[in-house]
Amino acid sequence: MQAPSVGGIRVRQGNGETVRLSRGASLTDFADKVGVDAASLVQVLFHLGEMVTATQSVNDDTLQILGEELNYTIEVVSPEDEDRELLESFDLEFGEDEGDESNLIARPPVVTVMGHVDHGKTKLLDALRKANVVDKEAGGITQSIGAYQVNTEVDGNERTITFIDTPGHEAFTAMRVRGAQATDIAVLVVAADDGVMPQTVEALNHAKAANVPIVVAVNKIDKPEADPTKVRGQLTEYGLVPEQYGGDTMFVDVSAKSELGLGDLLESIVLTADAELDLRANPTQHAQGLAIEAHLDRGRGPVATVLVQRGTLRVGDSLVAGPAYGRVRALLDEHGNSMDEATPARPALVLGLTAVPGAGDNFMVVTDDRIARQIAEKREARERNALLAQRTGRRTLEDFMEHMEKGETNELLLILKGDGSGSVEALEDALAKIDVGADVSLRVIDRGVGAITETNVMLAAASDAIIIGFNVRGQGKASEVADREGVEIRYYSVIYQAIDEIEAALKGMLKPEFEEAQLGTAEIREIYRSSKIGNIAGCIVTSGVIRRNAKARLLRDSAVVADNLDLSSLKRFKDDATEVREGFECGLTLRGYNDLKVGDVVETFEMREMPRA
Repeated sequence: MQAPSVGGIRVRQGNGETVRLSRGASLTDFADKVGVDAASLVQVLFHLGEMVTATQSVNDDTLQILGEELNYTIEVVSPEDEDRELLESFDLEFGEDEGDESNLIARPPVVTVMGHVDHGKTKLLDALRKANVVDKEAGGITQSIGAYQVNTEVDGNERTITFIDTPGHEAFTAMRVRGAQATDIAVLVVAADDGVMPQTVEALNHAKAANVPIVVAVNKIDKPEADPTKVRGQLTEYGLVPEQYGGDTMFVDVSAKSELGLGDLLESIVLTADAELDLRANPTQHAQGLAIEAHLDRGRGPVATVLVQRGTLRVGDSLVAGPAYGRVRALLDEHGNSMDEATPARPALVLGLTAVPGAGDNFMVVTDDRIARQIAEKREARERNALLAQRTGRRTLEDFMEHMEKGETNELLLILKGDGSGSVEALEDALAKIDVGADVSLRVIDRGVGAITETNVMLAAASDAIIIGFNVRGQGKASEVADREGVEIRYYSVIYQAIDEIEAALKGMLKPEFEEAQLGTAEIREIYRSSKIGNIAGCIVTSGVIRRNAKARLLRDSAVVADNLDLSSLKRFKDDATEVREGFECGLTLRGYNDLKVGDVVETFEMREMPRA
């Protein structure tokens, strides 16, 4: 059916049928699905006020607008469904144990440690695994995800528990969410001397959203000001009722520093797992799981920390993890020792990938390298299109005309480089939430894991961007090229310093706002006429201070008769004065204005720049 759409353009209209498109699809993709010419869709959007090319990745809102105009129901496929369909095309399935009940064996529980910043999560893990991570963390804040296994004895049986340490700073919400999604049990750490804090509630909500059992570790009980009873009372308000109060949540008093109650905590985790969860997996199938964290190592290349959820991961397996793939060259445990295989719930460092996967990407072992490469390439193309659509945003004709009129746009462009994919993503998410109004904006034009390269610097030079290095430094001649090209590189090791400085930079790009500050008033008592300089007002200062070169307005019978005048001269008797205070007499002139009368009031003021909130 042909019908005039917009501006007389004839485009075949739909009958309300559903069109499924992936995130970041282009108008060409849409045109192929509905059998029309992509150029006509470009024209339709142009008349709707949107400037989009045929091959440009388009965001969800623009696709919905176009669908409504042409009478199609647009269904944007979720990343999960998209990935499932991609794997199905290769006769693969993620997230299911193969075989029947006889193939399943018990596996250790995976535990995520969550809580407010500085409540002792990492110190608690230090005490459990006899390692010291805190001293290595910038500012004492965990800024990446680590996974470790510890052994304990419960009822005479040796049991293994896998711990995932998640960051505590608020900027790492996305990484903490991923930690909760990969976990069986959440340990909520609350300091006995501090009580429930905002991030405690946030972590609690993540754990509830992931629908996992919660064990509460009340830390720092050896402190004089500790009040474990207060913590129990506070958490009861959030639905965590201790067993001793008739509830079903296990609370354990611990001290990471004094190593008190650690055995009770491990026992509580095992008992909770046994009582509430049926933790079993098939160890004989191809390995599947999650990439917990990943970084680029100078000597070893891309290194990913993975958590095996089912199957057994072995050296030599063909692996695909998000947009990365490769053959497993080596498996290392948390202490850096080589392993031949990693069984269900076992965390391991994987070497041999071609790229750095994202934190939270799923991984799976496939039969050969060719399939792994094809899946990875399709995932990479899909993510790239989605990212382009997200960053491009909707650009309207009004925006275009406005920018043309201004000749410039107040936009801060950034290139982010970090030591781990989770850190880079968390930093980008935090920066995206900075809001200083509609006058200025922030856009990340590139991000990556690893050292800052000359390519990054040249991109920054070409686009007037600033490079943010998070726990990484310049590689080779990158710093030298940056100096030569005038590119600014900012290095950070603590995330909130980066957020604060970028926010300050954005506020600095705002046009200054001014407010009027009244200085003083003077009543005219006498008028002196001068052939050289015009009328001179003989005044007495009735309030505040009259200052030379200030702005002034003239009031007559409480009505403003002249505004925005310049107070050009000010004298005290025959001497020039900078300012005259209340109660003193003075003579003044207003530049270019001579209609002065006895009884008029001269009000002086100055415009002061307002600090941005």
